[in-house]
Amino acid sequence: MSLITDSGELAAYCQSFAKFPYVTVDTEFLRETTFWPKVCVIQLACEDQAIAIDALAEDIDLTPFFDLMADPQVVKVFHAARQDLEIVWHLAKMIPAPLFDTQVAAMVCGYGDQIAYGELAQSICKVAIDKSSRFTDWSRRPLSDAQIDYAIADVTHLRDIYKALRQRLERTGRLHWLADEMASLCSKETYEQHPDRAWERYAHRARKPRDLAVLMELTAWREHEAQTRNVPRSRVLKDDILTEIALAAPRTAEALGDLRAFPRGMERSRAGAEILAAIERGLARDPKSLPKLERERRGGGGGATVELLKVLLRQVAEKQGVAAKMIATIDELELLAANDKADVPALKGWRRELFGEKALQLKHGHLALTVENNRVVTLEWHEADDQRDASDEGGRP
Repeated sequence: MSLITDSGELAAYCQSFAKFPYVTVDTEFLRETTFWPKVCVIQLACEDQAIAIDALAEDIDLTPFFDLMADPQVVKVFHAARQDLEIVWHLAKMIPAPLFDTQVAAMVCGYGDQIAYGELAQSICKVAIDKSSRFTDWSRRPLSDAQIDYAIADVTHLRDIYKALRQRLERTGRLHWLADEMASLCSKETYEQHPDRAWERYAHRARKPRDLAVLMELTAWREHEAQTRNVPRSRVLKDDILTEIALAAPRTAEALGDLRAFPRGMERSRAGAEILAAIERGLARDPKSLPKLERERRGGGGGATVELLKVLLRQVAEKQGVAAKMIATIDELELLAANDKADVPALKGWRRELFGEKALQLKHGHLALTVENNRVVTLEWHEADDQRDASDEGGRP
């Protein structure tokens, strides 16, 4: 099969694909030397055909593809969709919907956390994915038949994976469990790269409010610089250097240059001056205006409760055949341990029914964990039992 390089041919295929209830989608892209992903190949499949689109073809118009992605009558099926969706968002400022992510669905069906496509294909389709073209430079032309076949396989087996997982979810009444994850994946906030929010990935490295203030300004500067130049963040400044600068907060070019990991000579460049300016902005911030550090927000207690909640989470996940991460994360357990009304998914919807109510019962002594036949089980009791026990004790001589 050859790559589709003609806009008219692409439009005809997309028009045909729009007649089906779902399409499977994948992309091949490069990101090693850029901030924004560079899409090279787009793969599409419907029930009876599959195509590969040369996204780098001269003058190709991808509008028909984006129109198909926006068609509300066609479910778009991806595996581990986030990076693919980021590509579509960056190119067209739209997000494919309705959406079905087979990696998320597999977590609900008990295949573990973030199962790889190849493992899922092996488990459901009983096929081994050829990985010989895994590290292809997808920007080089021409692509070989083997490379194109490899790309196409990513959407052809996905059809059977989708049908098997969807049938299982419908049979078990769990299809609606995907709603929260699909809503997050379809939200533009997930893909918008705001420089002033870049600090959130590194907040755990700040030891005190001053560190956080400087880190917020430095990460915002680096994010803006990386986006503007379209280079990876590490090409501007590596994470460990960023943290070192934030903690040291040097205020002169000489002090900046004296930092062990800081690139030699950079302190005298435009970037060096901008880094020093960012440090000054951070130091000038009012500490009361800063977000609370995680350790301040959560407090120092609750360690034992968190450990018990982890055991309960594993027990529930194993019993229900759902990946534990799909129910709650460790961060969410820590918030739940500190606050019965924490704003976490574990206390909402099906997660609350499955785990959240039990977690609250465990916190307040109305649920116990024990071991039977080398497996953790839960024991429940209620207020009526407690009152009866108390009255029995009161009647004893």
